Amino acid sequence: MRTSKVIVMPYHKEWQTDFEKIKKELENAIGDMVIAIEHVGSTSVQGMSAKPCIDIDVVIKDYSVFDIIVGKLADIGYIHEGDLGIKDREAFKYTDKPHLQSHHLYVCPQYSAELHRHITFRDYLCTHPEAVNEYSKVKEKAAQLFPDDIDSYIEFKSPCIAKLYKLCGLE
Repeated sequence: MRTSKVIVMPYHKEWQTDFEKIKKELENAIGDMVIAIEHVGSTSVQGMSAKPCIDIDVVIKDYSVFDIIVGKLADIGYIHEGDLGIKDREAFKYTDKPHLQSHHLYVCPQYSAELHRHITFRDYLCTHPEAVNEYSKVKEKAAQLFPDDIDSYIEFKSPCIAKLYKLCGLE
């Protein structure tokens, strides 16, 4: 069991500004080599309760530029962690970015199934406020029930996610 403090908070409009700050730093380093820098995950959905961590997918055409991207991201403090078990989604961590909101950074080729899942789910939630309300309540309840157990938190919200995935055509 992984133990990690689980904090879910109501939507903060600053999360969009936080994303823009991270995006600007990324664009300065790799902007000419990428197709898009996408704000995904719960912080990207207006009104959604979320853990205060910005999820970002950097979209590349294919892996032909990936090694160069890894180097340029390393120059600004990101460390490549590999795909962490998810095909076509490369994770990066960082250690010293106190000027930026906590965030997860992934680099995905445009054909990545995980990228498609992130975008489809985000776009569905952005146009279905009833789903945002339902999912927010489930996440808040999960955080209350499992404040020190991220695995149980994830397991608790899984049925709601599966239901929403079905509604937006992901399953």
